Amino acid sequence: QGKTPYQGKERCFGEYRCSKCNRGWMSGNSWANMGQECQTCRINVYPHKQTPLQKPDGLDVSDENIPHPQHLCEKCKKLGSYCRDAY
Repeated sequence: QGKTPYQGKERCFGEYRCSKCNRGWMSGNSWANMGQECQTCRINVYPHKQTPLQKPDGLDVSDENIPHPQHLCEKCKKLGSYCRDAY
């Protein structure tokens, strides 16, 4: 049983909500069965919604100007490097 709605190999767009503080966030660096830490609570949170990355016209386009918080990303920590460089 997967920990996330999406079970593919590609990077996707994820929506997260911390069960402890209710903080929500979105990420264009979301992966199957991988979570991201809540910036406030420092607990690993799995996305409640994941969708394929769309072409740059929707809300789910990742903004390249916003740095990806690698220290909060389970995939980056597992790889030991920036998760987007791996694929």
